[in-house]
Amino acid sequence: MESRHHGRWSHRRHQLAHLLKPHSHESAQKVDSALESSAEGMRALWLSLAVLGATAVLQAGVVLLSGSVALLGDTVHNAADALTAVPLGVAFVLGRRAANRRFTYGYGRAEDLAGIVIVLTIAASAALAAYEAVDRLLHPRGISHPGVVAVAAVLGFLGNEWVARHRIRVGRRIGSAALVADGLHARTDGFTSLAVLVGAGGVALGWQAADPLVGLAITAAILLVLKDAAREVFRRLMDSVDPAMVDAGEAALRTVPGVLRVTELRMRWIGHRLRAEVTVEVDGGLELRAAHDVAVEAEHALRHTVPRLAAALVHTDPAPGPGAQDPHHLLAHHTG
Repeated sequence: MESRHHGRWSHRRHQLAHLLKPHSHESAQKVDSALESSAEGMRALWLSLAVLGATAVLQAGVVLLSGSVALLGDTVHNAADALTAVPLGVAFVLGRRAANRRFTYGYGRAEDLAGIVIVLTIAASAALAAYEAVDRLLHPRGISHPGVVAVAAVLGFLGNEWVARHRIRVGRRIGSAALVADGLHARTDGFTSLAVLVGAGGVALGWQAADPLVGLAITAAILLVLKDAAREVFRRLMDSVDPAMVDAGEAALRTVPGVLRVTELRMRWIGHRLRAEVTVEVDGGLELRAAHDVAVEAEHALRHTVPRLAAALVHTDPAPGPGAQDPHHLLAHHTG
């Protein structure tokens, strides 16, 4: 009788929660949400590609005109940043594919692979910028049209800063670590463009070594963003999540009627969606349906608390009674 009463009360709370803060658990709408996130990411990528592509083409023309190695490094970096839209675009398209018998969690981790490609691209652009700067220091050559180089540098900064803001904003909104890393990459490119401006000023004042020295400074800046981007991608590959998010999830689970203790909460990113695995302790005397109702309430609480949570698998453990056998004793020899 008590179990049936608990089940009815849980059902009423579930209905009331939806009246106050409605949302859907239907699988079709989950897919629509994931598709919408991927589409938003694709729009951000193509806009970025257009802006940075145009910036790189403009700067390349000025490099041919002036021979500036600092601007060359900036141009190569901008072109590489624009081209990172390709692996990310492929990842977003793959992420739309439904799970199947082989890829049972879907294709969301393609974004993490794209993140690796982006990190390698940043590393390659750093190597090229360093090579050209060192070569120019060892074999000095003057540059012409420093005023035009300065204008190209300002255009590079404006283009990169716009792209950086857009990518970071969209990446954080849809939960894409790869897109955020790409935005950080673009932001550093903007500041390296300003460094080119400094180099052009030095050349205008008669200090020819300013151009390759700025090229080396650009290399150092690229290495710094490489460190940040690599750390971001590494954390995602290692299933890292924000500990504050885990704390919030555990706190929400403890408020669920029928949950005596939160034994375990694990979360991982799959693309830009989260999945959770939960173990909670309930009264050992609950009937199966009542225990299931507690599990549904637990997932419901998590879905309202944790942003971008696609699903949670909730396991209920019976609370041990006096002299009761460990409910997992059959698994004891598999631990360790």
